Amino acid sequence: MQTIFLSSPSASPSPLHLSVPLNRLPFFPSLHKLNGTATCRPRLSLLPAMCFPGPTRDAQKSDDKQNLPTPSSLSSSSNSSTYNWIAGLAGLGFVETAYLTYLKFSNTEPFCPVGGGSCSDVLNSGYAMVLGVPLPLIGMTAYGLVLLLGLKLGGWKVPLKINSSDGRLLLLPVSASMAAASGYFLYTLATRLEGASCSYCLASAILSFSLFFIILKDFGLQELQKVVTLPLLTAAIVLGVLNTSYSSLSPVLPRSAALDLPYYPTLIISGSSPYAISLAQHLKSIGAKMYGAFWCSHCQEQKEMFGSEAMKILDYVECFPDGVKKGIKMVPACNEVGIEGFPTWVINGEVLSGEKTLEELAEISGFRNEKVNQSN
Repeated sequence: MQTIFLSSPSASPSPLHLSVPLNRLPFFPSLHKLNGTATCRPRLSLLPAMCFPGPTRDAQKSDDKQNLPTPSSLSSSSNSSTYNWIAGLAGLGFVETAYLTYLKFSNTEPFCPVGGGSCSDVLNSGYAMVLGVPLPLIGMTAYGLVLLLGLKLGGWKVPLKINSSDGRLLLLPVSASMAAASGYFLYTLATRLEGASCSYCLASAILSFSLFFIILKDFGLQELQKVVTLPLLTAAIVLGVLNTSYSSLSPVLPRSAALDLPYYPTLIISGSSPYAISLAQHLKSIGAKMYGAFWCSHCQEQKEMFGSEAMKILDYVECFPDGVKKGIKMVPACNEVGIEGFPTWVINGEVLSGEKTLEELAEISGFRNEKVNQSN
C-alpha cells in the first residue's frame, strides 16, 4: 500500500491521506505519480465524490424516461376528455328537455323550426306522458343525471357522492335506457303520429344515441361482456313501461296535416246488456262524460262495449263535429278538458285517457249493482 497525498485548493494546507493502492485508481486521470506518491492537480476541488466522471448517457436516458408521461397518465387524460364530451352532450339535452318541460307545464306553444304545428301536436298528445308523468320531465331528469356523472368522472367538483367506479357503471344502464326510449319514440312518431314531425324529438334521439355509443366505446368489448346484463335489463324494463303506457292510446291525427276529412256518424252494431245500460245510467247521473272523435278507432271500440242503447244514455262529446281540415281545432269543450288522446273520460273531476273496460269504469265511478248480471 502506498499513501496518496491529495492536495486541495482550499484554505487548509493539510493533505488528505488515503491508503489506496494506485492500481485501484484507474478513474483518477488527473493523478500523477511523483517520487512514489500520487497527487491531484491543484486545479481540482476534491469532494467526497470528486474525480468521478459525469453522468453517463445511460443515466441521462433514464432521467429522460422518468420525465415522459406514463401510459396511466395518458389514459387518465383520455378518459377525462371522454367524460367532458359526455357532460357537454348531456348538458345540451338537459337544456332542451328543460325548455320542453316549461312548455308542458305552462301550456305554451313551442317554437318549431321544422314541421310547423306538428311539435305542438306531439307535445300535447297522450304520447308526451308516461304513467301520468310528462315525458320532457323524465328526459330532463335523465340528462341531468348523466351531466352530473360526466362532470364527476371528468374531474369537476360536483355535489354527487359516488365513487368513480360506481359512477362509470351507472352511466351504462342510464344511457342504454335513454337510447332504447329514443328508439321507441321514433317508432311511435312514425306509426302512431303519422304526418307529424318533431325536431326536438329527433335532436334528443341524436344526443341519446351519441351518449350511448361514447359510453360503450369507453368500456370496450372485453369489459362490456362482464356487465352487459345490466343495460339490457334496464332497456327491456323501459320498453315494457312505454309499451304499457301507450298501448291504450289511439293514433293522433295532427291538426297541421293537410287533410280534408268530412264528419260522418259512426254506426254501433252491438246491442247493450242490462249491466252496460245500468252503468251508463250511473255515469250519466254523476256527470261523467266521454270525449271522442269520429275517426278514432279506439273510440268506436269503446262505444261497441256499451252497445247502441247504452250509448244513447251516455253523455258523449264529439270533438270534431265539423270534420277535420288543416287549421281546424277541437271544439272548446274538448280544449277546456285538456285532452291528450281519444277516448277521454272525465269522471268525478278526474281526466282519464284511453279506452277503458266496463269493469274499470264501474270501479272508477263507484258503480255497485250486484242485482244486474253482466252476462245478460
